[in-house]
Amino acid sequence: MLVNGCALLFLESPGVRTGTLLCLMIWAFCRAYYFAFYVIEHYTDGDFRYAGLLDFVRYLFGQWKQRK
Repeated sequence: MLVNGCALLFLESPGVRTGTLLCLMIWAFCRAYYFAFYVIEHYTDGDFRYAGLLDFVRYLFGQWKQRK
């Protein structure tokens, strides 16, 4: 999905600036996603394995409901 959106954006406005900004945006997103998993692994339950950020949110709500 992201690749299709990037390709369409680049086809609409081809150029070095657009390509550079797309690469920078993808790199920044990947770094932010990696950082989120680093924080989850080291500062929450390190034994629990998450398939994605949505699974982590479900895990948090499950823990929150158990405490109430």
